[in-house]
Amino acid sequence: MFDPSSRYAGLDDAIVERRDAAGDHRRIRYARRRFLPRSTDANATEIVVCDGDRLDRTAAEMFGDPTEYWLLCDANRVMRPGAEGSCRYFPLRCPNPRGE
Repeated sequence: MFDPSSRYAGLDDAIVERRDAAGDHRRIRYARRRFLPRSTDANATEIVVCDGDRLDRTAAEMFGDPTEYWLLCDANRVMRPGAEGSCRYFPLRCPNPRGE
């Protein structure tokens, strides 16, 4: 359902059954809710960011992939970063890249 690098990749699927307006029976598949994980990366580092720094750019610099900005969100317990992706957190906790 999701790209393997997505924060939602490991979520279980669920199915809800409903009747539509015409009375037909429908099965709707969805991903279960995702909760922010507790940080367990004892080797995480902190970097200082300035107002206006963007999570996608920081992720590209730290992990080589701007779409992994969600790793920074998880490490800092942020569910919804700013709409433009701006970062307002000083300092910013950076987990080690996956597999290191």
